[in-house]
Amino acid sequence: MQNSIADIVISYMCLLFSLCVHEASHAAMADRCGDPTGRLLGRISLNPIRHADPLGTVILPLLAMFTGFRFLFGWAKPVPFNPRNLRNRRRDPVLIALAGPASNLLVALSAAVVLRVVAMLAGNMDAPDVLGLILSIFITLVGVNVMLLVFNLIPFPPLDGYHVLDYFLPPAAREAVERFGPYSMLLLMLIVFNTQILQTPMHWLMNGIFFLSFAGTPLYSAFTGG
Repeated sequence: MQNSIADIVISYMCLLFSLCVHEASHAAMADRCGDPTGRLLGRISLNPIRHADPLGTVILPLLAMFTGFRFLFGWAKPVPFNPRNLRNRRRDPVLIALAGPASNLLVALSAAVVLRVVAMLAGNMDAPDVLGLILSIFITLVGVNVMLLVFNLIPFPPLDGYHVLDYFLPPAAREAVERFGPYSMLLLMLIVFNTQILQTPMHWLMNGIFFLSFAGTPLYSAFTGG
């Protein structure tokens, strides 16, 4: 086993929470734009039962964690919406798509604020085990949400980034992309696993967030090696 049970529990709970926030944000934005479909299905909720996909939310993430696979990969059930109910059928799908990644950015930044407070108080804390647990939870929360943010912004179907790109595509280009619909997930996995499309932006984002979290605190050297 590559990861300890404690690490797996923390990682999985952070992933589950983050996926729920992501999908609930899609549903909330759709409702705000005039379509109540997600709300009526109970998707504006942090209850994981409302969002869980057996393969993407349970099997693959846990398999990756127990085997130590280099990618923590997972997804939840997509939130459906009816375009006919939207107030602006052209613009609102973009807002709905962006709501998910935006929520992950907000969670990551909120976790960074908590890390900043904990780091500033670290020198006065006499419970290293508690300090270590808090740091582990919120550092993991930052990492998971940065991963979901970057992954979902890839402009490739069926991800949120594609729905944003679709707004700008002419009809001919949209039809060309839709031709590879049945193969989109396979092509997406080949891109993710064989390029730096995730690692590079994640590296820069996480370095920036951790700098904001720890710079000038007693824990800064532990994260920079300085």
